[in-house]
Amino acid sequence: MTETHRAAAAAHRPPEVRRKRRDVIWRYRALYLMLLPGFVYYAIYVYAPMYGAVIAFKDYNVIKGIFGSPWADPWYKYFKAFFDSPYAWQTLRNTLLISLYKLVWGMPPGILLAVLLNEVRHEWYKRFVQTVSYLPHFLSMVIIYGLVTALLSQTDGLLNQWIKSITGEAVPFLTSTDWFRSILVASGIWQNVGWSAIIYLAAIAGIDPSLYEAARCDGAGRLRMIWHITLPGIRSVIMLLLVLRLGHVLDAGFEQIYIMYNVHVYPVADIIDTWVFRVGLVEMNFSLATAVGLFKTLIGIVLIVGANRLAKRWEGSIW
Repeated sequence: MTETHRAAAAAHRPPEVRRKRRDVIWRYRALYLMLLPGFVYYAIYVYAPMYGAVIAFKDYNVIKGIFGSPWADPWYKYFKAFFDSPYAWQTLRNTLLISLYKLVWGMPPGILLAVLLNEVRHEWYKRFVQTVSYLPHFLSMVIIYGLVTALLSQTDGLLNQWIKSITGEAVPFLTSTDWFRSILVASGIWQNVGWSAIIYLAAIAGIDPSLYEAARCDGAGRLRMIWHITLPGIRSVIMLLLVLRLGHVLDAGFEQIYIMYNVHVYPVADIIDTWVFRVGLVEMNFSLATAVGLFKTLIGIVLIVGANRLAKRWEGSIW
């Protein structure tokens, strides 16, 4: 149906249908007013800036602006410039590997912590562990890096002092290409495991308690109930979070990597975002930065749509 046909159909709707719709809107006016600030925010700061994506197809000049800058020739000039760069595939590989490591090693600890906390019978101990575990989530990444440095610094890190007292040599954890990714993933898990567990605990709380009672009557132990009731009960939430994470698989955590990496670990730590920051923004090549950002967005859309279709089999889809 074309827009003309839709407009004609709307004009010929019975007056009572239009009146009923106005009555519904008026009845829920408070909810619509509550929705308005969020709508305005997204319209101004999310959807309106999307027009800036056109910079990826222009030889953007800050003085001339978006409208005055000439179109790139050919239109894929900056996409080609990125893929022709000697660092393109290295940054792509690093981005995918770090994201994969965070996905594979980052999700199970949150699920495990939530299951363990659910089995704790002393409420005071449960609250204490939960509070201690999710407090790092609110720490700045600069503070996290300070703690990592205090622990792993080659000169005066606590762990390295202990290693040096035993072996006589310190391990360059923060400047070693062999250790950097592991430290990156481990520090991310420590920071976010408690916060992730909150979501899974909320999902576990929604499981029907009669299922556990029936399992106890049948003689099932705790491990059996976890495997056959708890984990299947939160399966849809796990799949939902997995789908959402796959949509950001090319992000890999810019802030964490930018603060923690150094020139010694560029071969294993330099991701798309850090490369764009250096080459696209520091050198003021805005067209290149926008082209790579648009490429990331398209890949993210493909991944999240594909993951959502796959997740429908386990009732964990978004739409």
